[in-house]
Amino acid sequence: MKAVTKLGIFAYLLAALVVALDQASKFWILHVFQLPLKVTVPVAGPFHLTMVWNRGVSFGLLRADVDLTRWALVAFSIIVSVFLAVWVRKAGRALTAVALGLVMGGAVGNVVDRIRFGAVADFIDVSRLWFPWIFNVADAAITIGIALLLLDMLMQEKQGQPVAQKDAI
Repeated sequence: MKAVTKLGIFAYLLAALVVALDQASKFWILHVFQLPLKVTVPVAGPFHLTMVWNRGVSFGLLRADVDLTRWALVAFSIIVSVFLAVWVRKAGRALTAVALGLVMGGAVGNVVDRIRFGAVADFIDVSRLWFPWIFNVADAAITIGIALLLLDMLMQEKQGQPVAQKDAI
């Protein structure tokens, strides 16, 4: 098996940082600030804190109110994270490594919540910017990571390089 590239190691460290930031922010919201459920607290401008428990996937989509669905989401997230961890071992581009590190870290951060609480703690509320969902650090990392991964693929295609050539499994 090929050794992990420096970019792969960077992606693993970034994923660990995302998990740490995500879990630290959730600890602060739940145990230090003790934000009550569905109470909105203004922070600055359009940024508010509103505590909700998300039983679905990112941004509350595909609700998982049944325990079997919760564990299916846990299993799916772990499988995706392992797939990405294998993929990023051979990362040859920084943008790929950053994107995959963000997605892996976000997925693991939300898996921790599903295992511990049965749902994901969401609290970042920017609905005053016409963004209707309440989310967390892990959701933001996943979203940014996917956007960067799409950008990376578009950049490869623009350069005439097949997308799967360099960083595919």
